[in-house]
Amino acid sequence: MRTPHKELRTLLLFAFVLLKFLLQYALVSSSYDLQRDEYLHLDMANHLAWGYVSVPPFTSWVSFLIKLLGNTVFWVKFFPALFGGLTLVIVWKTVEALQGGMYALTLAATCVLLSVLLRLNILYQPNSFDVLAWTALYFMLVQYFRTRRSKWLYVGAVVFALGFLNKYNIAFQLIALFPALMLTKERRVFLEKPLYAAVVLAFLLVSPNLLWQYQNDFPVIHHLQQLSELHLVHVDRWGFLRSQLLFFIGSLPVILAGLYALCSYVPFRNYQFLFWSFFSTLFVFVYFKAKDYYAIGLYPIYLSFGAVYWESVLKESWRKYLKPVLLILPVVFFIPMYLFLFPNRSPQYIEQHSAAYAALGLLRWEDGKDHRLPQDFADMLGWRELAAKVDRIYAQLASDQPTLVLCDNYGQAGAINYYSTQGIKAVSFNADYVNWIDLKPQYVNLIRVKDGSARHEELAETSPFFHESVLADSIANPYAREFGTLIFLFKGAKVNINTRLQEEVEGEKRY
Repeated sequence: MRTPHKELRTLLLFAFVLLKFLLQYALVSSSYDLQRDEYLHLDMANHLAWGYVSVPPFTSWVSFLIKLLGNTVFWVKFFPALFGGLTLVIVWKTVEALQGGMYALTLAATCVLLSVLLRLNILYQPNSFDVLAWTALYFMLVQYFRTRRSKWLYVGAVVFALGFLNKYNIAFQLIALFPALMLTKERRVFLEKPLYAAVVLAFLLVSPNLLWQYQNDFPVIHHLQQLSELHLVHVDRWGFLRSQLLFFIGSLPVILAGLYALCSYVPFRNYQFLFWSFFSTLFVFVYFKAKDYYAIGLYPIYLSFGAVYWESVLKESWRKYLKPVLLILPVVFFIPMYLFLFPNRSPQYIEQHSAAYAALGLLRWEDGKDHRLPQDFADMLGWRELAAKVDRIYAQLASDQPTLVLCDNYGQAGAINYYSTQGIKAVSFNADYVNWIDLKPQYVNLIRVKDGSARHEELAETSPFFHESVLADSIANPYAREFGTLIFLFKGAKVNINTRLQEEVEGEKRY
């Protein structure tokens, strides 16, 4: 029979999760479309496979489920919110496993709720499930070293496999755990047979993706090389470490208390590997010059330990008056986040208050210049407009003349496919779309979506192959990052354009 105390805990947990969902929907204004990466991920539902150039297959499975549910924005936003909510639940369950009381549960849940996860969970990307998988794997290890029951290793193997099939980033967690375990008495786990049975289970679960990588010449290696050459080479290691302080800034006293307790608090002596894992994980990321947000999954589990430790410290005398302070801190730091860091204000509002945004450096884009909106927000505009204009042009063409819609980037192609009412299947030579180009129809017409700077160049290069060529339209939303993107229409091919497309596709597929 459930006790009133357990009922209250369950009710409180439900309230936190419900608040999490409500915040995730409230933090994105209806003025914005989806973000460019989300369109690519949603389109994967139409091309199910055991692997992709950009991500492992898990995202495509969720996208397929979203498609079955109607493919609406509500469901697109639902799943990252769900993964964030489950992360909160696992932190809560960790506190319970550590014998934490109501204050520890409330503190840990508040810290998870009002953190960088709110920003992470507004976008449909692999990052939300990645953080969930990291937190869940740590939880399974805590449960194993608490109970010594082998089932937790097997469940952990499934968690790792799902995390790996979602984002390869979880491999860094495993790499960092090895030296952390070796530095503690828990190194004896390497002598236990259930661990190796769990390793075999995890390998079997991820093997279809590994086979796909092998059959496709390991595109992940090419992707990582490009990432390293184009992006990670510019990563500032000190900047990476500074960013870590901001992710859970209102919860730093709780995280630091968790780290302290893991190396000195007697009830946590079985979990000291987590103390070393914290630093070995950061070392691995710094060594490989990883992007700062790759490490977000590291922190939630430490909130559990910190909350339980603070509860034990603040039980008596004057210290109990500090309890509200720890609860208020995340709220205080969340207020400026709410005001500036979320797309919960219209573009017009942000422009009217541009001085405040500029003072915080939020209008500075990767080109080093200030713009009307933060770059992330500008990346959530213009997509619906693009799809509507391409639809209008496409509808004017004869239905018996196959028309190819070819875009410059995956965001353009994915947005057209998501919003199109004409059943358009736009493609690109960018990202996974290069593998999805259908060369069976003999294309007669071409709708070309190009960067705004290519006006004269595109007409000069492509017009000779068609009887009619015209700049048909462009993106007019001045707030959109795609502002000025051009839509060309080329009618009546003079040559076999499929042959030229095939050559381009083969060139792009050579890693």
